[in-house]
Amino acid sequence: MKSSKLIAPVLITVILVMILMTYFFLCTFMPVPGIIKVLILLALLALMGVSVYNLVERIQEIRSGEEDDLGKY
Repeated sequence: MKSSKLIAPVLITVILVMILMTYFFLCTFMPVPGIIKVLILLALLALMGVSVYNLVERIQEIRSGEEDDLGKY
């Protein structure tokens, strides 16, 4: 049952990372100054990292049984 709850977060993260990687590769072909390109690419890499970090946190929550965070409040 727990593996079925992992499907949605993993699928959403994979789709989001694929979209961000598409932007990443499209930005390499943009005719803008190099420093702006680097800043855009770093921002996209940071967003990818944060999304993967959130996925790992969500997987840990599901495995520990804390699926409903609202129950704490």
